[in-house]
Amino acid sequence: MHRRTALIALTTWTVQVQADSTLAALSRQGGVLMVRHASTEPGLGDPIGFKLGQCSTQRNLSEAGRAEALAMGAWFQRHRLQLKDVFSSQWCRCQDTARLAWGRVQDWPALNSTFDGQGQPERQLAALRERLRQLPVGVLEVWVTHQVIMTALTQAYPAMGEGFLLDRQGQLLARGMMVSDV
Repeated sequence: MHRRTALIALTTWTVQVQADSTLAALSRQGGVLMVRHASTEPGLGDPIGFKLGQCSTQRNLSEAGRAEALAMGAWFQRHRLQLKDVFSSQWCRCQDTARLAWGRVQDWPALNSTFDGQGQPERQLAALRERLRQLPVGVLEVWVTHQVIMTALTQAYPAMGEGFLLDRQGQLLARGMMVSDV
């Protein structure tokens, strides 16, 4: 039984490494890498009465999430990926993911959560699709956002810290966790 468990673990690790390598290779060709914020403290959504710009009122990154965000930045450096811009939701967990991973961030309300009736989903998705269409060929941007935005745009469900590479038409080209693949 231990041998079978080890084989399953090795197979799972190999599939993850291949997915991460594919994500890196395709990212070199440009597009948008949408990233769900790194792992947070337990919970769903935000506490009642949360306020943008006041991190103490929100669900924030956990210690593991901060380490994940730093690992994302290291993964980008290891693969020598060149970013034009890093955009983020205004939620602290997204902003912190971006700052820890890439050292910079620009607020973009179109990436804000629409969970539980928040925001303006159709308007936000239209803005995201428009920016995708206008992205110059060969340019790579990162958008740090929430599961609900990524799923609405791609029909796929991301894990915390997972990246989806999209082309200019919004097609999902690759996905991965941006972890060590060496």
